[in-house]
Amino acid sequence: IAFDAYGTLFDVYSMGQLAEELFPGNGSGFALMWRDRQIEYTRLVTMSDPSPGGSKHYLPFWELTVRSLRYVCKRMNLNLTPEYELRLMNQYAKLTSFEDSMHVLKAIKDKGISTAILSNGSKEMLATVVESNGLTTYLDKVVTVEDIRLFKTAPQAYELLLKAFPVNKEDILFVSSNAWDALAAKWFGFDVFWVNRLGHPFEEIGEKPNYEGSSLSKVLEVFLIHLFGFYSRVNQH
Repeated sequence: IAFDAYGTLFDVYSMGQLAEELFPGNGSGFALMWRDRQIEYTRLVTMSDPSPGGSKHYLPFWELTVRSLRYVCKRMNLNLTPEYELRLMNQYAKLTSFEDSMHVLKAIKDKGISTAILSNGSKEMLATVVESNGLTTYLDKVVTVEDIRLFKTAPQAYELLLKAFPVNKEDILFVSSNAWDALAAKWFGFDVFWVNRLGHPFEEIGEKPNYEGSSLSKVLEVFLIHLFGFYSRVNQH
């Protein structure tokens, strides 16, 4: 069972609280625009040069996060001092996990099932946020797109899981709170659980996810169903 990191295991919008402290009255809007611009930059980098060897426009996710922060402050006419930038980026490096993240990962590991993160984040970013939330023990692998220099939703990003684990596409359950990520993973051939915390409609293109729930904990309710299907396929072979 593979998880997206940012927005799925770790709460990217918790940045709004610090942003509100630094930029009163703008915290929520700031956090939303920052996240949107960050993802937009990953798409621009990947779509503008989707070469097998990686995009020539590639910048590490950390660098794109910094640059999207600077853009948003200019766009919103906010004074981003060096001190504010450092505080915001330090906070981003140690985002807080959702309350049920550890419980879900531990429950899956207790059943002997491999767990992983598949993320746009750089190795250093992911190592920091995983460790700061005490999740290292519950993850078999942290897989990043850094090596291929192409961000999700490039198919090569999802293929990394097949290189990391000796399984077939249909044996992976991919979990994401980002509808665009869930959609692309489904297109790639994974079974998908969409964590729809805000009750949003799913995208109007592509296939709907196999499963949907309002929290990460809901993954455990479909876990046994997916596990039964996996063992059935193994026994057939």
